[in-house]
Amino acid sequence: MNRREVTILSVGLAAGAIFGASALYYNRAGSLDPSGAEALVREHSPVMGPPDAPVTIVEFFDPACEACRAFHPLVKNILAQYPDDVRVVFRYAAFHDGSDQAVGIIEAARRQDLFVPVLEALLAAQPEWALHGNPNLDRAWQAAAAAGLDLERARQDATSADVAAVLRQDTSDVDALGVRQTPTFFVNGKSLPSFGPQQLIELVEAEVQLARQGG
Repeated sequence: MNRREVTILSVGLAAGAIFGASALYYNRAGSLDPSGAEALVREHSPVMGPPDAPVTIVEFFDPACEACRAFHPLVKNILAQYPDDVRVVFRYAAFHDGSDQAVGIIEAARRQDLFVPVLEALLAAQPEWALHGNPNLDRAWQAAAAAGLDLERARQDATSADVAAVLRQDTSDVDALGVRQTPTFFVNGKSLPSFGPQQLIELVEAEVQLARQGG
């Protein structure tokens, strides 16, 4: 992503209160202590990118979050820029009404090897279903079906004990790590110095260079 695209994304995030609220939260930087680091990645966590990549971005996201939707192209661009160096681990922070059910749809899609297509379909259709205070999950299911999801099977999986356990563990880790806004990013256990696309790009670049130098 070039600097102009980063600027456009920043402007989009700044609209309304999205950027302001998140920026207030991102007033810290540093690495997690070992006990906190254990809560960053779980065996069940979805991953994009090579599993053994030396740089791990952990994104705590909410499928109904406008800022998460805005950041997703940037995250994909980082993966494309560093195809051998970076992986993204997704964690659920279901803060909005209906987000827990949207997580169920995404997790059901994983069981059909459709995690990425359905995630991106829900993000694309977010303005249609993620109506804060009155979510329309039927629209979310329709978007998932258009991405190829077998709805009959998915509706059973979405409410399964396994999916409930994933959401329960992620919620517990959200609380343990003090995550209060989405998206929240950690790069190799380090939080962003402040909230913004350029801050994420620069921290990833620094960690990639460090890894390539054997640091």
